[in-house]
Amino acid sequence: MAHTVIDITKELKELGLKALNSGTSTGSKWMSNDLDPIASFSPVDGAEIGKVGVTTEKEYQEVIAKAEAAFKSWRTVPAPKRGDMVRQFGDKLREKKEALGKLVSYEMGKSYQEGLGEVQEMIDICEFAVGLSRQLHGLTMHSERPNHRMYEQYHPLGIVGIISAFNFPVAVWAWNTALAWVSGDVCVWKGSEKTPLCSVACQNIIAEVLADNNLPEGISCLITGDYKIGEIMTNDKRVALVSATGSIRMGKIVAETVAKRLGKSLLELGGNNAIIITESADLEMCIPAMVFGAVGTCGQRCTSTRRLIIHESLYDTVKEKLVNAYKQLRIGNPLDENNHVGPLIDTDSVNAYLAAIEKVKASGGNVIVEGGVYEGEGYESGCYVKPSIAEADNSWEIVQHETFAPILYIMKYSTLDEAIALQNGVVQGLSSAIMTSSMREMELFLSTQGSDCGIANVNIGTSGAEIGGAFGGEKETGGGRESGSDAWKAYMRRQTNTINYGNDLPLAQGIKFDL
Repeated sequence: MAHTVIDITKELKELGLKALNSGTSTGSKWMSNDLDPIASFSPVDGAEIGKVGVTTEKEYQEVIAKAEAAFKSWRTVPAPKRGDMVRQFGDKLREKKEALGKLVSYEMGKSYQEGLGEVQEMIDICEFAVGLSRQLHGLTMHSERPNHRMYEQYHPLGIVGIISAFNFPVAVWAWNTALAWVSGDVCVWKGSEKTPLCSVACQNIIAEVLADNNLPEGISCLITGDYKIGEIMTNDKRVALVSATGSIRMGKIVAETVAKRLGKSLLELGGNNAIIITESADLEMCIPAMVFGAVGTCGQRCTSTRRLIIHESLYDTVKEKLVNAYKQLRIGNPLDENNHVGPLIDTDSVNAYLAAIEKVKASGGNVIVEGGVYEGEGYESGCYVKPSIAEADNSWEIVQHETFAPILYIMKYSTLDEAIALQNGVVQGLSSAIMTSSMREMELFLSTQGSDCGIANVNIGTSGAEIGGAFGGEKETGGGRESGSDAWKAYMRRQTNTINYGNDLPLAQGIKFDL
């Protein structure tokens, strides 16, 4: 890969980014302090893109105070009006899609097409939320008492704290905020310290919308820093809901901390996703699903395909096709649309990837596509790696663990029951898939005897969810649901109401209480 000078000056300017940016905002108001800022280095070429200031505890308190004040007025705005604000935000994203997509690609390392796709996810969830703003519904129920009416309704929670990860530096925030805003909540976002410029760029965009509509400071807030500022937020009883995306280790800490104060948490954690390749599978359809699932975003999606469970009759054929497909992968600058795979996020991730490969070999795994780090001109950042494939046993510790890198484990099975047991035989429960031409196999996989994951697909891969469906997983993936369907209910509190429009006071269950 020839070395190319990458210039995104135009995009940075369009997104309102400078060499030094504040990382603390309550809308259009930005705060500054004397602490050392975070420097954002691109994994694409190792260049410094810009710096972002970190949030102090004092500034955090100011942010929360603004958010509390904003909630008191925002919750009284009719939901369709709140939806109109989200519509305008979606329109701004359309205007800045190319610039923001390019920043996502350059700061995170995913391909430019994936960067554009991530911004499209933001636009899509805005559209979903706009429609939802006219459909926030409850139920009407018949009362057992005469002249009584019962119904339930949903009210906003208050402050929603959002902790997002580097691999989807903008979309996951939008999944949460779009729904939270139409629900009447206000949001405080701690983006990943590995992609801080993406967070600032998004805050700049929503700040324009808030200013255009003369809406109060505090509806959308940004804080920046490492886990310490996240700890302050998760311990804060004023934050009604903490939505956290990241590792299982991090999620357990968040869940315990928030539970201790009886707050609410929404967790989207690790995945160890498998595709089952049955005897009846269409292999021409399987190959792109398997390869993109394993190497898309350089294996740094929570829905990335980690394991292939292949019927023994097709095992050698699939293995050969995979090896040939991997030979065709182009690894390099993700802004060059001829390339398939960009870099890992940083050298720490590279080291974790190399350590995982060594553990596979130490466990007795047969590495059929060797991994390693790319060196030379164009790979100076040290973050480019070769996607690897290894024959492995599902029970090995390294296979049970999610390595956020392009390592694919393959294994064989004899019966579908055995394949489903292998698929379910990990602690994570996010995404799963089966490739089959048999309706019986499909239905069994989707039945109560089948996949135990929050997402179960047929004849598509494990990654690439649409916003219309609820996104999330079971077991140690956390159990949360974001995005579509009725995920909006996580951002609201349910209230049951009973109205007596009669002249008597009958008690429920026929209880008599005469005075």
